[in-house]
Amino acid sequence: MSEMHQYRYGENRFWEMVPGVLMWAVVFGSLILSFLAPIAAIVLIILFDVYWLFRVAYFVVYLFLAWRAYRRAIRIDWRQKCLSLPNAANIFHLILLPTYQEDIAVLRDMLRSLQSCSFDPKKFIVVLGGEEPDQARFEKNVAQLEREFGRIFLKFYVTIHPKGLSDEIPGKGSNLHWMGHRVAEWLVKDVPDAKDENIIVSAFDVDTMVHPQYFSYLTYLYCTVPNPTRSSYQPVVLFSNNIWTAPAPVRIAAFGTTFWLMGELTRPERLWTFSSHSMPWVMLKDVGFWDKGIVSEDSRIFLQAFVHYHGEYRVTPLFLPVSMDTVVGETYMKALWALYKQQRRWAWGVEHLPFMVQAFSRDASISLRKKMKFLFNHMEGMFTWATAPLLIFVLGRLPLSVASGRGDALIQTAPFTLELLMQLAMIGVFASGILSLWLLPPRPKTVKWHGTLLMIVQWILLPATFIIFGALPAMDAQTRLMLGKYLGFNVTKKVR
Repeated sequence: MSEMHQYRYGENRFWEMVPGVLMWAVVFGSLILSFLAPIAAIVLIILFDVYWLFRVAYFVVYLFLAWRAYRRAIRIDWRQKCLSLPNAANIFHLILLPTYQEDIAVLRDMLRSLQSCSFDPKKFIVVLGGEEPDQARFEKNVAQLEREFGRIFLKFYVTIHPKGLSDEIPGKGSNLHWMGHRVAEWLVKDVPDAKDENIIVSAFDVDTMVHPQYFSYLTYLYCTVPNPTRSSYQPVVLFSNNIWTAPAPVRIAAFGTTFWLMGELTRPERLWTFSSHSMPWVMLKDVGFWDKGIVSEDSRIFLQAFVHYHGEYRVTPLFLPVSMDTVVGETYMKALWALYKQQRRWAWGVEHLPFMVQAFSRDASISLRKKMKFLFNHMEGMFTWATAPLLIFVLGRLPLSVASGRGDALIQTAPFTLELLMQLAMIGVFASGILSLWLLPPRPKTVKWHGTLLMIVQWILLPATFIIFGALPAMDAQTRLMLGKYLGFNVTKKVR
């Protein structure tokens, strides 16, 4: 990997500290201002709530546009459309499936979903990537899976990522890095007809279930968009495989993540890759594959490409779903703790800020406008993730309580103003609740009829979920980065 694409924790402590310092300054500043200047605090809270109302309004608009594009995409026969493209027959799909301690049923379900796709499985090169600490279990599972699926795909490769390699953080990114280098050697001799520019890579969580037309749609996009090797391809991410049996806070967080990404898909100019997605093999070889020393590899690989190509790299929306598991646990509380750790790992994407600052400062060929847009969008997103729930539901009420005995007109009318703003902002909750019913998979026979009713009622938990599993994990992540207490990769448990 080019040195330009690497950032090691601790290299730029100032920018590692900025998000946490800013977040805590706002939290403590709100507390202090509430007692020293409650009227000023009330004005600022009202202004923030107005800003949040506008955010909710355009979120709903973009979510509706994404939903319309999604409904349109699932009705199209993408396999038939591919048949009209001369180059589609030359496309190969390299599917990387890093795994650690997963049960064979999880692996089998994923491979069956690949087998059921409308695209020719003889164009699939499937790679299962295990980890050395789990080698015995992994090899046992692979032996069975090779008997079941070995002849279905063009190639069925297996890698085992050694533990203890230098400059690595154990996790998905370092495993993918190892897989990429091994496969690059094998493809040259095993699939000589596959040109690099005709290979599309899909890096999936191993519990990913792909839509039957996913690879047909992906192939169509790759063959029709301008300069396809300068774009990644982001599908709609659903956490719905086990949504019916998950605790209510887990379901709300899962839908919240889905809706956020759906809204972003309609704004590709600010879109990054997230979770399971696809990208060109050419790009991966150019950047040296995934960074093996970070946690948030799914979005960092996009930034690596963006920097390597001097800002000339993008994400193309793919309005078909891939579905994965929500977090689980042996008990209700363990499931909630697993949700917290998952959200904290996702919030650890704050680690991209010092990487971007360092890379952008070295590359004068990326326009200042693009640099500022990426830095602002990232910082604003991380800041509101950590602070908005507290400012709206907790800290925003404090100055009203402190100043409740005064007769100022602003203080008297402020509660009604805030109440009105929050009522208007509830349109986001209603939109999310209605749309969540459309995205639900069929109700399992083991779930009683009132489970559907609970799917609606659960949204009253949104404020608490917003704080406990939104703001707090983000505050945790930003504080750890600020203090240099760097987070490792947390594996989400998957069961069948």
